[in-house]
Amino acid sequence: MIDAGSTGSRIHVYKFNNCGSSAEYEYESSVYAGKPKEAAKSLDVLLDEAVRVIPESLGKCIPVSVRQLRAFSNNILHALTEKGPVVINANYLLNTIRADTPRDTPTFAVLDLGGASTQIVFEPAFSSDAHARLEEGEHKYDLVFGGKKHILYQHSYLGYGLMRARKHVHRLVDFMSSIRTAPSQKETENSFVGNPCLAKSTRRLVEIEDERTGVKRNVTMDGDDIGSLEACDRIMQLYLRTQAISFNGVYQPSLLDTSPSGKVLLLSYFYDRVFPLLSASEKSKSKSPPEPAFSVSTISRTADIVCRGRTEWVKHWGSDRELMEELDGRPEWCLDLTFMHALLRLGYEFEDGREVMIGKKIGGTELGWCLGATIAMVGGELTCRD
Repeated sequence: MIDAGSTGSRIHVYKFNNCGSSAEYEYESSVYAGKPKEAAKSLDVLLDEAVRVIPESLGKCIPVSVRQLRAFSNNILHALTEKGPVVINANYLLNTIRADTPRDTPTFAVLDLGGASTQIVFEPAFSSDAHARLEEGEHKYDLVFGGKKHILYQHSYLGYGLMRARKHVHRLVDFMSSIRTAPSQKETENSFVGNPCLAKSTRRLVEIEDERTGVKRNVTMDGDDIGSLEACDRIMQLYLRTQAISFNGVYQPSLLDTSPSGKVLLLSYFYDRVFPLLSASEKSKSKSPPEPAFSVSTISRTADIVCRGRTEWVKHWGSDRELMEELDGRPEWCLDLTFMHALLRLGYEFEDGREVMIGKKIGGTELGWCLGATIAMVGGELTCRD
């Protein structure tokens, strides 16, 4: 499976054991190649690795697929509706959709947070009411795997990715500053704009782009003494309510009503930002993969600490030198965590007490879409070349 990405490509060579009732995944070998502009040459490097790993006797029977999960269009990064493989991957590795899995085994709802968009895929369970069913539309994904049929809900919310959120929040802060009667004396003397979504006493040079003219300019923003979860959350609420594509206008079955197991798995940026900040006791709560379960409110409590600045960081993570360096170098970690909490609460309508899990790998295998897409392909009918 070749993942042709926007910054480079990676090949994943997967090995399956076909001696059982269904293909059993064993391991993968992967290699990354950069320079996407030299696409053909980069694929040569990847295919050389495939030839090295795959036994010569099986060469004629190996399916090869090249896919790109995200694509550029008019300089806007957006996710394609190919999220079925993501939920296949996670649930396959968690043993909830295999051929030998009991039919009543609940599956995980999977939420992925990328740079430009956030996606959700889950298998809603409706009551016995004849009128209770998943509405027809592009959000409906029929999956037949392991001899069982699963009807999934999937949707990609463009504009709600982490990097996109940063740009919009900075633009909002800059606009709000421009319409104030007068900047504070400190802002004037030090030539910065106060930004409550940067941790206290941290500073960042950000690029602001005018939506009408496309003109870009650099603005120095500072958390000063105003950086805080409460103030940043007010900015987030405004951001989420003013997006062109609103969660309120998109059909989505309630997770509370249609996912009685409550199993929710958060991937990508959710993991990258939250997991390093969990306490040792929280990390040790994990009884089995994926990573520890915690309530949505844990994200807001962690954001509160991060937004308060370095004095609070030292109290909680002072012994972790690497993490302290990360926090020092990422003033927007306050913004990131506050956005994630607002996204779960206001976008997906989770209660603060809702338990979620985060994951990166299970059994050494990354929780991405490539394995899921490969499993779906291997699960079909494959023939060897003559």
